[in-house]
Amino acid sequence: MGMVQIEGNCEPRFRRVREAFAENFEERREVGASVAVTHRGRPVVDLWGGFADKRRARAWTRDTIVNVYSTTKGLTAICAHRLVEQGKLDLEAPVARYWPEFAQAGKDKLPVRYLLSHRAGLPAVRKPLALDALYQWDTMCDALAEQEPWWEPGTRHGYHAVTYGWLVGEVIRRITGKTPGGYFRDELAGPLGIDCHIGLDASHDGRVAEMIASPPPPPGAPNIFEEVAKNPESVTAKAFANPPLLTQGVVNTREWRAAELPAANGHTNARALARIYGALANDGEIDGFRVLDPDSIAQCHAEQSYGPDAVLFISTRMSLGFMMSQPEAPFGPNPRAFGHPGAGGSLGFADPDARIGFGYAMNQMGASILIDSRAAALIDAVYSSL
Repeated sequence: MGMVQIEGNCEPRFRRVREAFAENFEERREVGASVAVTHRGRPVVDLWGGFADKRRARAWTRDTIVNVYSTTKGLTAICAHRLVEQGKLDLEAPVARYWPEFAQAGKDKLPVRYLLSHRAGLPAVRKPLALDALYQWDTMCDALAEQEPWWEPGTRHGYHAVTYGWLVGEVIRRITGKTPGGYFRDELAGPLGIDCHIGLDASHDGRVAEMIASPPPPPGAPNIFEEVAKNPESVTAKAFANPPLLTQGVVNTREWRAAELPAANGHTNARALARIYGALANDGEIDGFRVLDPDSIAQCHAEQSYGPDAVLFISTRMSLGFMMSQPEAPFGPNPRAFGHPGAGGSLGFADPDARIGFGYAMNQMGASILIDSRAAALIDAVYSSL
């Protein structure tokens, strides 16, 4: 591949980030991507380059957006924390206070806190679901309301890979009367002026980058696909394949883009991620708009779960709705950094100690479950620039 032209702006102090971004294309099989950084509420890096499609026929431009998979979870969590701050949601209250049907199967006392910290024991639905159930909000919420927890809630944690979106999203909907994507648009994306969508209108399709499937994981690395194949009744298999989320090509369809899947189908770019997390890294405010107050931000980096994950076969560290930096997958050097990675490599996080907001979005998926090598190189470059 020839030299990719890097577009955008980068303050001289952060030139190492530009260099690492270029190296990702030359050395780490990047196809198209964007990276952005805010420091103390100011944008200091906003770069993009490469191609928006597998054929490398369409350039990645300033306005290209892309599916960021589970990076969406952090955006949904911010919505929940706003409701807590406004006194509309109590993290200690039973979910059933807001969603009465959820009380089935012994879940009448299960607190909202467990939904956000992946401790609810509801990472999957046992009964087989059709593919189109993925796009039927009420079908999925009804199935989760009926589902008995896979483990005693609160006794362990396991990544609620897709169910997180319906669980937290339905609580948001019951409280506000708005869908999670609508609430996010009205409360956050609109006021912040960010190009970030949970549920994407067809008018944007022309600027959405095509997601490109990842290569298989290296030998010995955790392999979700292998687990699904060898034990289709396991919690891991059900979490990722019921409905069959792993069906090749789903992510590039109009049906996927249009749905509101608050765990998995946000469409955005690095600039938007760096701005919203930049606010959280800057005492909750950016350009005069307050996302959360400092007490709420403290909840965002209060560790809830750390250790072996019952679904992912790796160690994960969770707060209330966010993944947190851990030695196995650091968001820089500071342990209070919080945000969320997405399958294949995308990442947004806030570091309230360094006052850094970081965003990275790409279309060539990598095989890593948490922090991809391309994001890691960019993070290292950011902190070496401070």
